[in-house]
Amino acid sequence: MKTTKYSTQQAELPASLLAATRHIAAGEPGKAEALLRPYVHENPADVNGIRMLGEVGMSLGALRDADRLLARAVELAPEYHAARFAWANALYKRHRYEDALQQLDTLLGVEPDNASWLTLKAANLVEINEHAAAIPLFEKILCLHPDHRQAHLSYGHALRAVGRVDDCIHAYEKCISLDSGAGEAYWSLANLKTYRFCDEQIAHIESLLQNKQCPFRDYYHLLFSLGKAREDRKDYRAAMAAYVKGNQVRSRNVPWDAKVFHQECQRLSKFFSRNLFAERAGQGCAAADPIFVVGLPRAGSTLVEQILASHSQVEGTAELADMMAMARKIAGKKRRQDESRYPEALVDMSADELRQMGQAYLNSTRVQRVTDAPFFIDKMPNNFTHIGLIHLILPNARIIDARRHPMDCCFSGFKQLFASGQGFTYGQQRIGHYYRDYVELMNHWDEVLPGRVLRVQYEEMVADTENQVRRMLDYCGLPFEKACLNFHDNTRTVRTASSEQVRQPINTGGLGRWQPFDEWLGPLKETLGPVLKDYSL
Repeated sequence: MKTTKYSTQQAELPASLLAATRHIAAGEPGKAEALLRPYVHENPADVNGIRMLGEVGMSLGALRDADRLLARAVELAPEYHAARFAWANALYKRHRYEDALQQLDTLLGVEPDNASWLTLKAANLVEINEHAAAIPLFEKILCLHPDHRQAHLSYGHALRAVGRVDDCIHAYEKCISLDSGAGEAYWSLANLKTYRFCDEQIAHIESLLQNKQCPFRDYYHLLFSLGKAREDRKDYRAAMAAYVKGNQVRSRNVPWDAKVFHQECQRLSKFFSRNLFAERAGQGCAAADPIFVVGLPRAGSTLVEQILASHSQVEGTAELADMMAMARKIAGKKRRQDESRYPEALVDMSADELRQMGQAYLNSTRVQRVTDAPFFIDKMPNNFTHIGLIHLILPNARIIDARRHPMDCCFSGFKQLFASGQGFTYGQQRIGHYYRDYVELMNHWDEVLPGRVLRVQYEEMVADTENQVRRMLDYCGLPFEKACLNFHDNTRTVRTASSEQVRQPINTGGLGRWQPFDEWLGPLKETLGPVLKDYSL
């Protein structure tokens, strides 16, 4: 076994590692992995090879392997800062934020002004809802590096979350004034929903789009920004052209297979039966802490969350990935092509295992909680597919389905550029099929778990706010509090695209937003088909 050592000088690296670095630089992580894996097997104490293999694993999505490898590199060479930073990044990507912060604090104890380390620490704090603690870190980074574009952008996001809108706008505009990366900053302004672009900004966006050297990431951000700018000016034809193009471009690197999702939903419906739930009655973790708000993005879930989080006994958190991570763990897939064991593997789980899973969810989400309120909200909309799992492991949790008119909901999703995931939104037919599967699966949950899920219709919330608020609170077993009607006064952090909208009194502005675009929404209407019959067009 070779002696443990590390080097940052390429000239000192063995030939296999040098070749791997060339593949990494060329964007060929698979070829790099093919060289690194046998090298590390033969040289198990070479921390350069271990670190490189771990970082390649991260790029390929093998986060668990990356975590293990990078932890080993740090164990072998505690002073190897590049390995520790890579490990912290892997922990961040695995949503192990407290563990990542521990590693970053170790690094910052050595070099407190390292901008990369400060940035990753701030990102971890943001993920656990500690925006107030992250903001000074961004300010420190910008003091050290005034033209740090990503820091201005992330600083703006954190300011937005805590409601410092004027400051966040200034941060985004500063980001635009720098030489590159204006697309995401423009979209961040558009995504405030309340911001209006001036003539000069629109002209700048259009000039950037006409530049053949415009980076791909900037390009689609600019298209969605232009769509919002044109829609605000009621130039609906130009807005739709920008939205359509933006979706076409974005869909290239966010794949979605509607047939596969449909099959997954049918598989869930087949497995989760009345008999299964009857057999498992009384099992799971008895805690009633979580309130799950599910549905589609842009369906009013942030409004529901803001109302409930204005109650003294309820804490709002974020769109938590913990339940989806648990489903993936049950699925047991080590490679993408492996057959999933979810949900059928639940059959073999004992009552004690189900209880432990419910407790594991509470433990993993605890990092998101910053108050001692007895209840908290998990607003991950995609959890509608996991209602069966939620019921088995947390039978006393509340589940609210936030629903909105299919045309308004789908069109709002179509014109929204999401930070990650939600590939079903990038196409009228994609989102139409998804909405149909959502309705069909929710109907199944209503059939096999009658009364388990409370449906809150956005249009009814707008028309009859107080009665709908009382209805939600009754379902959650909470006494009425007037603060829930004054939800717009709540100063809690809000991270979603609706952050500024829920800081305003409820209004009808979100109703019928699709109608000016009606002539171009034929594919969506046709795909939605039967789910439109319950709504007046």
